[in-house]
Amino acid sequence: MAYKFEVEQVDAWFGAKQALKQISMKIKENSITAIIGPSGCGKTTLLRCFNRMHELVPDARVSGRLLFDGQNIYDDDVDPVKIRRRMGMVFQRANPFPMMSIFDNVAVGLKMNGVRNKAKLREAVERSLKRAYLWDEVNDALDKSGVSLSGGQQQRLCIARALAVEPEVILMDEPCSALDPTATAKIEQLIMGLKEQYTVVIVTHNMQQAARVSDYTAFLYLGELVEYAETVPLFENPRMELTEQYITGKFG
Repeated sequence: MAYKFEVEQVDAWFGAKQALKQISMKIKENSITAIIGPSGCGKTTLLRCFNRMHELVPDARVSGRLLFDGQNIYDDDVDPVKIRRRMGMVFQRANPFPMMSIFDNVAVGLKMNGVRNKAKLREAVERSLKRAYLWDEVNDALDKSGVSLSGGQQQRLCIARALAVEPEVILMDEPCSALDPTATAKIEQLIMGLKEQYTVVIVTHNMQQAARVSDYTAFLYLGELVEYAETVPLFENPRMELTEQYITGKFG
């Protein structure tokens, strides 16, 4: 079995506050892993450790080992910028660049990486918008502002932007939390299709969403990994009583 990530006894802090405690887990390549748990349990912190964004916060630090394709990304000789380029990040709220067209929103990462050929840019933009199930809705309006789109369309635009640079991993932090049910259904359909080409890790408060879209689920509580297993067994027959209490709504 090929693992994209191997997390070994990872701790994370914000100053003196410890946010993650001895997290160990392995994430299979070309799978969807959901991270669930109540607010403040460390879900987003763990997600941001995968691409070394956690350390961008002042006084934040990480210890332990986090292997990405077998390489510890926290080794001293690893360039975090190169790591982040291999992972697309989709945030809780859609964040299209307001002064850019739909086309330029998707192409911006490629341009920053030095791509100037117009034909290659057009091809990449069309391919990425199609992967994000957005092409048919915007192909005749690529010169319009990205913020002219609806909330759900903006989120799919941001996913297209992440896909355009051909990452290996897609990290998603509550990508549907601000969307209505119709837009959420489209994003979930998109997420399920992504694992054919990418490894996907998604943080979600929505347990039904985790059950619908993920292959594996990790339940965090107070910074600790309580249970990590295939999604169906975890929801239908959790091993830990705390997991059962959470997924049945007794707290959280």
